[in-house]
Amino acid sequence: MKKFAVLLIFCAPALFGQPEVGLKGILEWDKMEITAAVSLDLASANIKLPTGRTRGEALIESEYLRLIRPGLLDLPVDSSSTIADLIERGEYSLAEAENFALGAKALAPVLSPDLRSLRVSYSASLAGLSSTLLRHRRPAETMRTLSPVPVPAYTGIIIIASGELPVHGRKGSAPLQPCLFPKIWDTGMNLVYERSMLDPSRDSMIRYAPSDDVFGSGLSAGSLAPAGSRPLRILARGVFGERPTDPIIDREDALLIISSEENRRLLREGRVFIVLDDSALKVPLGTGRD
Repeated sequence: MKKFAVLLIFCAPALFGQPEVGLKGILEWDKMEITAAVSLDLASANIKLPTGRTRGEALIESEYLRLIRPGLLDLPVDSSSTIADLIERGEYSLAEAENFALGAKALAPVLSPDLRSLRVSYSASLAGLSSTLLRHRRPAETMRTLSPVPVPAYTGIIIIASGELPVHGRKGSAPLQPCLFPKIWDTGMNLVYERSMLDPSRDSMIRYAPSDDVFGSGLSAGSLAPAGSRPLRILARGVFGERPTDPIIDREDALLIISSEENRRLLREGRVFIVLDDSALKVPLGTGRD
C-alpha cells in the first residue's frame, strides 16, 4: 500500500489537463548524473507566443516531478533495493526523494526552431543522492587478515568488470549492473567492501568508468584520472546479488587491498572504480512526447 501511495502522489498531476508534455533523458553512471529535458507542445496547452511563454514555463515546472518519477523510483540503490523499495520500507522518505529532484540544476527554457514547443533541461548529481542515503557517522572497520602480504601503497583501486561474468550461485553469466552501493566480495565470498565502510564525509562509494578509459586513452585522463598514478588493477571474476551489481574479485587481489592500512584507506575514501562497457553506463529515461 505504501508503494501505491508513493506512485499516486507522483502521478496525481497527470490525471488532469490535456497539454502534451514529456521527458527524455539519460542516467549516466560514469558521470554520476541524471540529465533530462522536459518539453511542452504549446498548441496542446493553448499557449500562444509571446504572451503565453511564462505560463508554459510554469506548466513545465509543475510537471517536472511527475515526469522524473519513473527513473527516480526505479534507480537501483544496491543489489536488492530501488529508491521505491526504500520508501516503501520507511528507510527513505518521499520528501527526501522530491528534494533531490527539485535540487536539480535547470537551464533557461528554450523554444524549438519551429516555435511549436518549449523545453527545459535539468541535471542532478547522483553523488548528492547517495550522500543522503548514508546513515552512519563513522566508517566501519574494513576486513583484515592475520597473514598480510607485502604490498605497495596504491593510489586507487580499479576493478575491470566489462562484458558478461559468471553469476555466483546461478547458472550462466550476466553483465554487471551499476547501482549506488555495490558490495565487493572475494572468491571465498568474504565481504571486502560495502557502504558502511565509506567515510560518510565522502559523496560516492564507487565511481564507474567506461572500458575505453582503460583500453583507449589511458588512465591519465577521463573518469579514471582520480585513481592516481599507481592504481591497483583487478579483473573481476564474477558477479553476485539479486540484481547482479556486486563484483567478485580473487582472494589474492583482496589481500593486496586489506594487507596494509594505506590500501584499506582507499576503501574508506571511496577511491574505488568499476570499469564497465559503455552500454551498461547509459540508461535512457523517458515518458511522453519528445
